[in-house]
Amino acid sequence: MAGCDRASQRVAEISPAWSAGAASEPDPRQVERPRHVPVAVIGGGQAGLSVSRHLVDRGIDHVVFERYRRFHSWRVDRWDSFCLVTPNWQCRLPHFPYDGDDPDGFMPRDEIVDYLDRFAQSFAPPLLEGVQVWRVSPDEKRYRIETTLGVWSADQVVIASGGYDTPIVPPYAAHLDPAIMQLHSRDYRRPSQLPAGACLVVGTGQSGVQIMDDLVRAGRKVHMAVGPAPRSPRKYRGRDATDWLYDMGYYAVTIAEHPDPAKALSQTNHYLSGRDGGREIDLRRFARDDGVSLYGSLADMAAERISFLPDLAANLDDADRSYCGIRDQIDAYIAREGIDAPLEPPYEPVWHPDRDVTAIDAHTLGITAVIWAIGFRPDYSWIDIDVFDERGKPVFDRGVTAKPGCYFIGLGWLNTWGSGRFLAIDEDSRHLADIIARRHARSKLAV
Repeated sequence: MAGCDRASQRVAEISPAWSAGAASEPDPRQVERPRHVPVAVIGGGQAGLSVSRHLVDRGIDHVVFERYRRFHSWRVDRWDSFCLVTPNWQCRLPHFPYDGDDPDGFMPRDEIVDYLDRFAQSFAPPLLEGVQVWRVSPDEKRYRIETTLGVWSADQVVIASGGYDTPIVPPYAAHLDPAIMQLHSRDYRRPSQLPAGACLVVGTGQSGVQIMDDLVRAGRKVHMAVGPAPRSPRKYRGRDATDWLYDMGYYAVTIAEHPDPAKALSQTNHYLSGRDGGREIDLRRFARDDGVSLYGSLADMAAERISFLPDLAANLDDADRSYCGIRDQIDAYIAREGIDAPLEPPYEPVWHPDRDVTAIDAHTLGITAVIWAIGFRPDYSWIDIDVFDERGKPVFDRGVTAKPGCYFIGLGWLNTWGSGRFLAIDEDSRHLADIIARRHARSKLAV
């Protein structure tokens, strides 16, 4: 543990105060450089700090660089009513599983942050907050890391910056009447943030449907552009659907074992909610019971005119097909295992669109705000290492790239469905830490 103690002492001596904004270039005269560390972890979220926890266990000297404050996205990039959509029992950080009194509940934002902070405090990682990494590049047998705290070098580097860097907003958004407010789901906090009037929510992934629900609860008129996202049951036959899926081994299937890896890697997460103890999201019910106006996928914007594709019925049917498919898998498992579980009636759609509305006038409908909930793109422009394919996506096997000593962690389907989530981050980070430790030991023997 001596190496980690030295790293923690060094971090305490040089760590700058974190800031809410991006780190800025410091006065180079105030920075000693270069510095060397055996392992550099870039990203101070749950993925990066999980790797750090396992490196501490192995006594490997390392530093974690975090551009903002630890767990920044959980603190800053979530709306007020945000909560987990997977149950609390799936929170399994290294040596720090969920320890509350509601394992089947769904932690709200502030409780998640508290859980994460207590995890970090449990082992005091060698963390540098408020330090931005500008560039990572090969430097002979090491990696050169250019930061706002000077130039560092490392024998091994772990990229734990995640894949949610750049909010996606289509180019035609610039053609919308500027009098209509636009914001991305990352910047949405609460209904009162929006001007009086109706709101158009674009996208039906987990963020879009939960923000729609938040607005409906506040009595706002909501219009929604429905994309092809699948949906999932919440409670089914006496248990949460995720409990059934866990017992069925669904979350243990690796990307190498998946029958359709391309689909798994590209598919949007199934939508449902953890609010009020866990709720199913059926857009048809919101249309029937709450007056939410549903349209197909957004196609274009020009001044006050907003256009949609004629695919609403198909997208709703596809979401229901996914929903019923999960129920069918659970039914088959219950029958196969001879489990005594209450029966439920078949799903019946409660609402159907009577026609395709392919264009609306935002002013006529009183739409004063648009919320974009169509996802993010990663930004790897700062990584000057040949580990990307022709589409700019990192290529790895369980996070291990072809470049010795370069790794990724915290991405979806790094190995299983739970990769990038609380459920499997311990397993993924332990796997990388073992590989890092073996390479570290070989390098020490070679000296």
